Amino acid sequence: MQPRHFISLLDISGAEFRGLIKRAIDLKNHRDPGYQPLKGRVLGMIFEKSSTRTRISFEAGMAHFGGNAIFLSPRDTQLGRGEPVEDSAKVISSMVDCIMLRTFKHETVTTFARYSSVPVINGLTDEQHPCQLLADMQTYFEQRGDIQGKTVAWIGDGNNMCHSYIHAAMVLDFKLHIAAPVGYLPDKVISDAAGNRVRFFDKATDAANNVDLIVTDVWASMGQEEEQKQRCSAFRDYQVNAEIMGAAHDDALFMHCLPAHRGEEVSADVMDGPQSIVFAEAENRLHAQKALLEFLLCAK
Repeated sequence: MQPRHFISLLDISGAEFRGLIKRAIDLKNHRDPGYQPLKGRVLGMIFEKSSTRTRISFEAGMAHFGGNAIFLSPRDTQLGRGEPVEDSAKVISSMVDCIMLRTFKHETVTTFARYSSVPVINGLTDEQHPCQLLADMQTYFEQRGDIQGKTVAWIGDGNNMCHSYIHAAMVLDFKLHIAAPVGYLPDKVISDAAGNRVRFFDKATDAANNVDLIVTDVWASMGQEEEQKQRCSAFRDYQVNAEIMGAAHDDALFMHCLPAHRGEEVSADVMDGPQSIVFAEAENRLHAQKALLEFLLCAK
């Protein structure tokens, strides 16, 4: 029997997504130290990219559930010395119960999953960041209820987070407005698949008009630092500031997956303002990850 993987939000149904959100909220509000469903289980965590929230949430989540997590960097494994991904997947999956990868190429995760005998979780790739969306949607549901039928504005780079917001719109049935400069739009294959759930805007204020949630991310992601100056110029009209938030509904929320650069993609007054729920969003990585681990490893 093939293991259940979590590589993309498209790997789960809308009902499963909502079930994960509900379970994450339950785990957050009613933590039982005696509930240890993963006692004796081991999560292998492979990091080719640095991490704060992803590492802590998975490691703490395994500890809360009675299990253990092993941190592996390219310096610690033969993956960093050229061992084929297929071989590493076979070997590592024979010794642990679940594997989380945070890496560059999306193909690395899909290939690893193909040859793994245990569930594989996409902790982030250059193409997608589905785990972050579990936490984002949990946070929205806690604050405003179900997001079905609502409208979200993505302002900025059409990156991995943008791609996963497109997938979330498809799975949870909400509208997504995207404002990004030419040359930084999301992958056309990914956005086309969403059909009329996604609309593109030239101006950030137009994208934010009457929306329920505004989201952004850094202008230069990991591995793009050398493009910082060029990107700052390209994105100068795409900062989420008071004007952008003013175009949204009065009760609209602001999210950012962090780390944030105040004064670049978001102004300090928005980042630290009353509509910002970025720190609740960050904490929810823990609860969403726990719900996901339980879903993949304890399914009956």
